[in-house]
Amino acid sequence: MRSVHVIGSLVLVTIILFTFHLMPTDASTSFGLKRAHNGQLPEIGQQAEKLFDQYGALYRDKSGDKTLYLTFDNGYENGHTKEILDTLKQHDIQGTFFLTGHYLSSAPDYVKRMVAEGHTIGNHTYSHPTMPKLSEEQLAKELLQFDDALYELTGIPRTSIVRPPEGVYSENTLRIANKLGYQHIFWSMAIVDWHADKRRGTEIVVKELLDQLHPGAIILLHTVTQDNAEALPLFI
Repeated sequence: MRSVHVIGSLVLVTIILFTFHLMPTDASTSFGLKRAHNGQLPEIGQQAEKLFDQYGALYRDKSGDKTLYLTFDNGYENGHTKEILDTLKQHDIQGTFFLTGHYLSSAPDYVKRMVAEGHTIGNHTYSHPTMPKLSEEQLAKELLQFDDALYELTGIPRTSIVRPPEGVYSENTLRIANKLGYQHIFWSMAIVDWHADKRRGTEIVVKELLDQLHPGAIILLHTVTQDNAEALPLFI
């Protein structure tokens, strides 16, 4: 197995804030970080680090191992997942795919292929809401409804990891997720890659990813762009 692989038991949307900020722990917050450059580690601020440690949330592997984790957010299918899965299979790499309920119903064959080829399925909620706006009951329904649909489709009993839509979270959502048996997984590397109709070029994608590389990186990519599908084999 190559060193780029699934987060698995360690384990990791769309709106990514690259500004470095401090966070009141009782407030709704969009995940943000000071990006890594030249092998340096990214930073999320002391308050966020403390909160993440308290609730077991991850944004990078802190073991020091020179390992990379490929994760993909699949809110909807745009015709590029097959190429991405083909690339991962060719290089014998397993990734983590964070899916929505819409993706389960609109692209069931790809979900079944992900499972068959050893990839991990993460919970991106059933309907992609802003999680801190939900009551505890509503949030539980979002996560468990996704798991029920995934079980019906694949036989997987449940997921254990969650990535909040648009990266928006609060201490309360971290607490509720933990109570239900879920671990929040964020990312330490990302690029602006969620605009399906705006091509930037594969060379730019690869360069931006390489510029952020660091040991233990959790890499967030979206599957909706042709750029990512073409850049992935070059990056690997």
